[in-house]
Amino acid sequence: MTTTGARVKARGESVFAERFAVFAECLLTGVWIAVASLGLVTFPAALAAGARHLHRRIAHEGGGLREFVADFRVAVRGGWAVGLAGWAVVGAVWIDVQAARAGIPGGPLVGAIGLFALLGAVVALLRAAASWTPGAGWWALLGGAGRRTVLDPAGSFLIIGGLAVVAASAWFSAPLAVPVLGAVVAAAVAVEKRYRHR
Repeated sequence: MTTTGARVKARGESVFAERFAVFAECLLTGVWIAVASLGLVTFPAALAAGARHLHRRIAHEGGGLREFVADFRVAVRGGWAVGLAGWAVVGAVWIDVQAARAGIPGGPLVGAIGLFALLGAVVALLRAAASWTPGAGWWALLGGAGRRTVLDPAGSFLIIGGLAVVAASAWFSAPLAVPVLGAVVAAAVAVEKRYRHR
């Protein structure tokens, strides 16, 4: 029996109830992340606080909105600069895509490379947020996460799958994408745990 299964059995809960509770917590965390990201440059800190909350939930250490807000406040101190850099990357990719659409020679190749690089940057950001702890430097976390993004393609593709679910949810109904953000962060947390235990 797994450690989680033993803890669930000790508390008298069914495994189904425990897993459903974790899924519900992921959806709630997605809403918290979306609200905390309204500052535009605060999205890395929101992802990090959401990941810390899910770490606590999975480890049965309690935690709630108060702890999420406390983690967010610590993470935003260095995270706002990462958020600003993220928007700069999005702007550069947007220019690449516009060049591709304008028919500039080599534009489609440059646009495809730009979109591929943006996807890699998003995966690295999610992996860095999943590894964040208070006191950790954002740029060091991003450097390590970038290496893991390349060295662990299976984990990176799992996160890309989560991002595809968010995109499909947004296409189906935009409000659905908000809670699903928590599931993507949970996927990043699971991928990082898997990589550490490998």
